[in-house]
Amino acid sequence: MPLTWFFVLLIISWRTKEESKKRRIRIAAILLILVFSNRVIFDRTMRIWEINAVEEPKEGTFDALIVLGGLSSYDPQLDRIQFSRGADRLLQAIELWKKGVAKKIIFTGGSGSILHDDILESDKIREYLKKIGIPDSVMIYENKSRNTHENAALIKVLLKKHSLNGKYLLITSAFHMRRAMACFTKEGISATPYSVDRYSGPWKLEFDYLFLPSAETLSDWNTLLHEWVGCITYKFRGYI
Repeated sequence: MPLTWFFVLLIISWRTKEESKKRRIRIAAILLILVFSNRVIFDRTMRIWEINAVEEPKEGTFDALIVLGGLSSYDPQLDRIQFSRGADRLLQAIELWKKGVAKKIIFTGGSGSILHDDILESDKIREYLKKIGIPDSVMIYENKSRNTHENAALIKVLLKKHSLNGKYLLITSAFHMRRAMACFTKEGISATPYSVDRYSGPWKLEFDYLFLPSAETLSDWNTLLHEWVGCITYKFRGYI
């Protein structure tokens, strides 16, 4: 996380006795925070990384829409599901289903929590979709997976179980699509990527976009750097 690096450099500078070295470290810390809070730099980097969205498929093109979880959390105090910006994955899938692009939606997501592994995302999504009128006959749920690798591995089992041996549309956030596609390919599942929830934006000649530091951009870098670390880890573990 860039903010962590910034504070680490400041601490190092405070512990450094040589004034010239102390000044160089502090300048490096300031430059780091300016670079990672600049929206232009982030947008250009994310545009290279994100998988471009394909055109909206035509009616009857696919047998199933595969939606990756990690788009919600559960509020036990209010006993209700809460959605993050990744909910675009589910909303786009529902729209495509309503347009007849596919007859089935497969939602995959268990618990990514070590402390609360009894709260399964797929189960909460099932309750929510039933409340808003999406019939169970449309949906197939996978609630055991804890990460993208397990998403793909367990979806492979479900596809065989439900005899879905056709064409699949994989729906996840654009920044996550590279890792997701690699995992599904590794499991022998041929799917067409459908990127949603894009972070990269259009080029703008606006002063705040070009020059002003943005706290939101620092947070967005955390998302991208986390994804890069995930890809490296998956490569070493043989998941992709």
